[in-house]
Amino acid sequence: MDPAMKRNFSGAANGKGAVYEWEGNHNVGKGRMEITETSPPSQVVIKLDFIKPFEAHNIAEFMMDSKDDSTNVTWAMHGPTPYMAKVIHVFFSMDSMVGKQFEAGLANLKAIAEK
Repeated sequence: MDPAMKRNFSGAANGKGAVYEWEGNHNVGKGRMEITETSPPSQVVIKLDFIKPFEAHNIAEFMMDSKDDSTNVTWAMHGPTPYMAKVIHVFFSMDSMVGKQFEAGLANLKAIAEK
């Protein structure tokens, strides 16, 4: 964990209304996420607001589909794409910018779920 990164938890202790905010260097930026909906055990919806290095407001969804002794997790993010974001996408791949964090998050989720 980066010691220079500021983290704040507020709202509900867990589930709907739980909030996580972060602020770090230019690689991490600043943002906020809030759980807006849960449908245990199959769905969690998060309002995800990036403030820096660019502003974006998205919805992230985790869908869980249990089959036998395993669970398939699908992680999707969607939201509006303003003009400047479209220009940025021409020069930068969103997958290369955040893909590794998503993969690490899913790996952490898998490790915790398999304990």
